Amino acid sequence: MVLLLRYEDMLLGPESHVKKLAKFMGCEFSKEEDEGGVVSSIVELCSLRKLKDMEVNKNGTTRSRAKNKSYLRKGVAGDWINHMTLEMAQRLDKVVEDAFQGTGFTFASMA
Repeated sequence: MVLLLRYEDMLLGPESHVKKLAKFMGCEFSKEEDEGGVVSSIVELCSLRKLKDMEVNKNGTTRSRAKNKSYLRKGVAGDWINHMTLEMAQRLDKVVEDAFQGTGFTFASMA
């Protein structure tokens, strides 16, 4: 089984998506955990701000010597427009559409 999530949706409702992921993995939060702020803490610990502040992401590199920080950009929806041409976006839309055909997963076209 595969859980498909949209980045834009996760930005709008991170706590509900953490709960959805936990349920998918078979480890739902208890009422006490939920009311005790565990989900909120997870959202905060996984925030882009926290990830960017981790030493490994500030100074670490991959095996191919790419800097880890190059994988963390702005963390906003729609920033693709600053990095891709319209033609590139249209080609990527087609690849994604073909890859997810038959899954019931829908997405907003970038182009």
